[in-house]
Amino acid sequence: MTVDSHLEARPEPPRQSSLGTAAARNLANTTKSAPQMQEITSRWLLRMLPWVETKGGAYRVNRRLSYTVGDGTVEFIQDGGDVRVIPRELGELALLRGFDDVEVLTALADRCVQRDFRIGETLVERGTPADRLYLIAHGRISQSAVGPYGDELALDVLADGDHFGETALLDEDARWEQTATAETSGTLLSLSRAEFAAVVSAAPGLQSHVEAFTSLSRRRQNHRGEAEIAMSAGHTGEHELPGAFVDYEEKPREYELSVAQTILRIHTRVADLFNGPMNQTKEQLRLTIEALRERQEHELINNREFGLLHNADFKQRLQPHAGPPTPDDMDELLCRRRGSKFYLAHPRAIAAIGREFNARGLCPDNVDLGGQQVPAWRGVPILPCNKIPITKEKTSSILCMRTGEENQGVVGLHQTGLPDEYEPGLSVRFMGLDEKAITSYLVSTYYSAAILVPDAVGVLENVQIASWPR
Repeated sequence: MTVDSHLEARPEPPRQSSLGTAAARNLANTTKSAPQMQEITSRWLLRMLPWVETKGGAYRVNRRLSYTVGDGTVEFIQDGGDVRVIPRELGELALLRGFDDVEVLTALADRCVQRDFRIGETLVERGTPADRLYLIAHGRISQSAVGPYGDELALDVLADGDHFGETALLDEDARWEQTATAETSGTLLSLSRAEFAAVVSAAPGLQSHVEAFTSLSRRRQNHRGEAEIAMSAGHTGEHELPGAFVDYEEKPREYELSVAQTILRIHTRVADLFNGPMNQTKEQLRLTIEALRERQEHELINNREFGLLHNADFKQRLQPHAGPPTPDDMDELLCRRRGSKFYLAHPRAIAAIGREFNARGLCPDNVDLGGQQVPAWRGVPILPCNKIPITKEKTSSILCMRTGEENQGVVGLHQTGLPDEYEPGLSVRFMGLDEKAITSYLVSTYYSAAILVPDAVGVLENVQIASWPR
């Protein structure tokens, strides 16, 4: 067969008898959605916080004078297998709070002795003489005691940065009131009473500080550490009544409004020619505001200056007794404050809570919150917040809080009535056109959060979210 005859044998393609869809699409109006954004979350924290108008850009939290000092977490320096306490971090101890002589603090830090412990090891025994301070660099330690009926009582769980035995440095007759047992292997540093006394005797400044602390601790306080208000009750006759006044903190904390800002740029050609059926400027602004609100919630959780995780009182930080978040841990967190409004946890932490409840045959309640059913424990909603961090060890934190000024809880701070205000506390300011015909808008939101009293927020730390009940 020749080449020509071969070409003639091919069938001809069918002729097009109607308009094709590709061409027809050029004349059709496509049904489309508004621009979508995966970053948008429920932002429960922003919705649940009561927002307080903050004129002047600052909010001052006035409290009664309190003698509760120190009791913070202590940080360490690790050099291979050697661990040293940072001298200034000793100021987190109640005994050394406010003492800033770095040379003396360094002398105390140098006298701390490192001790590595094993899982199950008994570190101190209840009833034995207490003669040293322990600083936990790493690991978990449980404290227990014998109850009135002879049963073993679990008192507390201590972890990285915690300490115990501080009173033993000043009291020669001190005895351990609890047994401390290692739940994991780890490292701690200890400072004996003899070593502490040697530094005190050689440092007149520290000696004066310790005497002032001892005198302060003798002043009468209520169970919250606040200066007691003298009063009399139940008396009869002409009983002489005590005089009283309510003392305040001399230097109350002030929260300044923080800011999140960005510059939105839109080319005039886009705004002019492609503005239908959707307004391009409006859609760009909507997504920008969503991103700013997401960042605002992140800062309210994680900012070191005012974020809830970093500003929760150290006495309101708890450790889970077994790692995962059990109902017992949730109860312990709940009982630390009155009028708890809600729990806040990462969605994966909420899943871990559900697994622990299922393993015990418990079914969490559901409550209606703004028309939405959410899980709850003891009637307190458990709300998701993906801004709460998860560590590389797959641990996270669970917050429980009381809100509102009238309840001495947590409040959000903002200022309304801003120039070019677009939403309450958020402004969109026109910045002009540049030589490339690009329109710029400055989008700003101002915010902060304040914890009115220490027990308004509690945190369950180091919650394991990757373990599964057996």
